Amino acid sequence: MLLIRSFIATFAAGIILAASGLAFAQTRTTTALKTGYAPVNGLNLYYEIHGTGEPLILLHGGLAATEIFSDIMPSLSKNRQVIAVDLQAHGRTADIDRPLSYEAIADDIAALIKHLGFAKADVMGYSVGGGVALRTAVRHPEVVRKLVLVSTAFRRDGWYPEVLAGMAQMGAGAAEPMKQTPMYQLYARVAPKPADWPVLLTKLGEMLRKDYDWSNDVATIKVPTLLVFGDADAVRTAHAVQLFELLGGGKKDGGWDGSGMSNARLAILPGLTHYSIFSSPALPASVTPFLDAAMPGAK
Repeated sequence: MLLIRSFIATFAAGIILAASGLAFAQTRTTTALKTGYAPVNGLNLYYEIHGTGEPLILLHGGLAATEIFSDIMPSLSKNRQVIAVDLQAHGRTADIDRPLSYEAIADDIAALIKHLGFAKADVMGYSVGGGVALRTAVRHPEVVRKLVLVSTAFRRDGWYPEVLAGMAQMGAGAAEPMKQTPMYQLYARVAPKPADWPVLLTKLGEMLRKDYDWSNDVATIKVPTLLVFGDADAVRTAHAVQLFELLGGGKKDGGWDGSGMSNARLAILPGLTHYSIFSSPALPASVTPFLDAAMPGAK
């Protein structure tokens, strides 16, 4: 039980969304939205559309749902069409007989983009959703225009050791204690089958415990990519810099005219943690100019 209490208190990777507390479980953005379900890969994938303009696919963290972005949705959707998605077994998307994996969910996102009739879309993911966004860009580069990765790791050891220890505790045994958390309260309110809470914890735990190293894959990403981390994130700052370098950034002086810059950008936002970055106004303030900028030439 002590390990479970420690898990509830310290688990990161987009799982313990402490900064928003009960707010994201009880409130919705006032931005007008349309909702729907996309039949993709055996799932009925829930999505909601905020605003109009160029499309941005928005992916939440583990155990969360689209609601976690309520604080920043008005800013993100002011001049674009934001399609926020509930991932497999999360929120309003019912689970299916399939393990959770970054690769399978990435395939879902690519299929959603095609289902909605977009040739390409910008893709932005936070934490677990960031891993999905990264895998989408690797597996389906033809549908991704620009990529935004928020507080996520390209290699499992990019997370701090205490975060990995928390991931190790994720499973059915944590289901009952975690019913006291905002994540469960949101899940119980919107999930098609709230009784599947232990199943979600089991499947997510199995996914998070698997080792991975996407270094070689990251080096193949050619689309313009923005990396955003808090300076007190659950991902090691050195790891964030390594990811930036794998994408071609940080290799040389950018030059007075910017000719030495790569297509990658790195933002380390001050005073933010893994649990506050997704709701901070500093996030859309960093993301929007990147998405609005003209597509760069080949590097």
